[in-house]
Amino acid sequence: MSLLSILCAEQRDQNKGGIYHYTQIKLAYNSNRIEGSQLSENQTRYIFDTRTIFFEEGETTANVDDIVETVNHFGCFDYMLNIAHEPLTEEHIKRFHALLKMHTSDSGKSWFRVGDYKQLPNTVGMEETVAPADVPKALEALLIQYHQKKAVSFEDVIDFHHGFEKIHPFQDGNGRVGRLIVFKECLYAGWVPAIIEEEFKFFYYRGLSEYPRIQEYLLDTFRSAQDRYQKALDYFFPDGIPEME
Repeated sequence: MSLLSILCAEQRDQNKGGIYHYTQIKLAYNSNRIEGSQLSENQTRYIFDTRTIFFEEGETTANVDDIVETVNHFGCFDYMLNIAHEPLTEEHIKRFHALLKMHTSDSGKSWFRVGDYKQLPNTVGMEETVAPADVPKALEALLIQYHQKKAVSFEDVIDFHHGFEKIHPFQDGNGRVGRLIVFKECLYAGWVPAIIEEEFKFFYYRGLSEYPRIQEYLLDTFRSAQDRYQKALDYFFPDGIPEME
């Protein structure tokens, strides 16, 4: 039995307290938090478990988009499990974005394309990204280059991630979509997935910005994230992933 099949089975059975439950909360909390969400991990867990929100001590308000995007991220993860066995496509990437940004305040803006490419120039950090008119061809070329590899390595996945973030195809949500793609591709290949935790976002951002010069920064950040996820796997499966009965 693969990790993917276990995650899918626990999703189907609505199993709480297992690796699926753990991963949903860890990935949604950290990926959203990296992008500025103010929700705590406990609040994220509470939303997943009860579909309600509570206030931490001293809080009286919460950002609605933080809540909506947390719920949406859970849906993104479920979609990712459903298509994880398929080669990555442009359709998958756009669907991730549509699921992530639906019903947010951004979705009500005339210039914001939910599930489609950006109309306005944007930056990642202070660095320029691909111009809106050039996004379709740039992403198509990135996917072709990726799928032409005879045997995709973990390094190739991270190289794709950097290329995706450099294109920055969507007006917002690129980081979260990009990290979901890395998780999907790890499951597709049978590797230990990676969750970049919010406390390591400096190293993650440094890895992206320095990637053309020193690729090991970003690779090491993802490898360390794999090591942390492996510890969770060791807890849930001390004897290893069980064989299919």
